[in-house]
Amino acid sequence: MSPRLLPIAVLAALAGAALAVQAQGAPAEPKAAPAAAATEPAVKRSVVEDDNARIEEVRVRGAVRSTKVKPKGAIKAEYEVLPLDAGRDNVEGPHSGKGSTGQAVWRVLSF
Repeated sequence: MSPRLLPIAVLAALAGAALAVQAQGAPAEPKAAPAAAATEPAVKRSVVEDDNARIEEVRVRGAVRSTKVKPKGAIKAEYEVLPLDAGRDNVEGPHSGKGSTGQAVWRVLSF
């Protein structure tokens, strides 16, 4: 074999070997992700804590779904802030006690 044809022969041999390995081991089509995983929403839980309170927040698809506040001072009453729903009119009156972020709710009885 001439020295000029040697690199071409080596490349042809490597290409043939690569095609043989691909035909044996690799599937024809890549597997798609399960449909259930694609429909699950992204849920993010975050906790912010300092000397006075612990705040736990749950976001689903980026929107706040739940905010729980646990004070650490003399008053230990835990409360939850219900976020405003953009699709509803949440106005109950001029003194409804709702802020721009939602309504604070305290649990009176727990079992």
